[in-house]
Amino acid sequence: MLAKYILKTLWGHRGRTALTISGSMVAMFVFCIVGSIQEGLDRLTRSADADRHLIVFQENRFCPTSSRLPEDYARQIREVPGVRDVMPIQVWTNNCRASLDIVVFNGADPEQIRRSRPLVLTAGSWESFQTKHDAAIIGSNIAKRRQLQVGDQFSIGDVSVHIAGVFKSDVAAEENLIYTALSFLQYTEGLESAGLVTQFEVRVSVESNPDEVASEIDRQLRVGPVATKTRRKGAFQASTLSDLVDLIGFAHWLGYACVGLVLSLVATTTVMSVQDRIQEYAVLQTVGVRPFGCTRLVLTESVLLCLAGGAAGSLIAMVILSIAGFAIGAEGATIAFSPSLALFLKSVGVSVAVGIAAGIAPAIQAASVPIAQALQKE
Repeated sequence: MLAKYILKTLWGHRGRTALTISGSMVAMFVFCIVGSIQEGLDRLTRSADADRHLIVFQENRFCPTSSRLPEDYARQIREVPGVRDVMPIQVWTNNCRASLDIVVFNGADPEQIRRSRPLVLTAGSWESFQTKHDAAIIGSNIAKRRQLQVGDQFSIGDVSVHIAGVFKSDVAAEENLIYTALSFLQYTEGLESAGLVTQFEVRVSVESNPDEVASEIDRQLRVGPVATKTRRKGAFQASTLSDLVDLIGFAHWLGYACVGLVLSLVATTTVMSVQDRIQEYAVLQTVGVRPFGCTRLVLTESVLLCLAGGAAGSLIAMVILSIAGFAIGAEGATIAFSPSLALFLKSVGVSVAVGIAAGIAPAIQAASVPIAQALQKE
């Protein structure tokens, strides 16, 4: 009976209902997009991998093209107590500035890539990648953006590769990378990186303190031709993306602003609805509906408006995020905008909470309407 009455009321004011739901939908759509950016940054900088792995980079350098370390440093790093594995990586990117279509190549030993990265090929083969000098495997997101598939030739700047495989990964940011053999990037004409690498990724043993190992690595390499700065992978990526981190922090407030917009919109709509039907609530009380019943009617109506718009906007955002494969990057690091069930449920939960908050004042007004005075109004 309650549901039928509420639906009839909402249908009776179709225009107002549609506008309120559409406004809530747009606001929660933006909320989800902003939330996906924040989640992507958190996954990149706070994962277990980011905490237990170190990045050895040239001191006082930022863009990957400016870091040039001797590949022979790998031998010295392996001798540092607490180091389990070392992977030399050559990084090349088409743009060191912030970009929504950044292309990042990581050159490393194919066997180490296969062993150390959670990559699952959805097309192509590892054998082709390992045997062909100019072969590359690409993340599914960049394959979507660039419309690439196995067998294609992909060229950008001085780099031209043959696509040997497309992969997916548990780490969303990985799906925006292109992996090649280390020697391919080192000897590509124009890059002039023979015998050099951009960075070393160091895996630390479980019983060792990553910060102490990092300090020891820098101390051991201090006598070398190039000084280094070693940090945890998460800290390194956060530093690399420092400008974007500030921007994302500001965008986070945009998400809260959208929540405030929904609150204001639904509260205004609910107040107008109560004022239009003040005599109706008085009649309901005269036929035996208690004040709590009127309160429940108004709150339910407010929550339904928020929930309908919020769920629709959140669902649309999840679909677009899963299809488009958006990412933003700077200086060779990328943040993936990927959908998640947790983000969807959070958005729906926020919609319900906003619906309750928006309906409290109008619900109290409906429950406390003076019956005699309301019935005298024409």
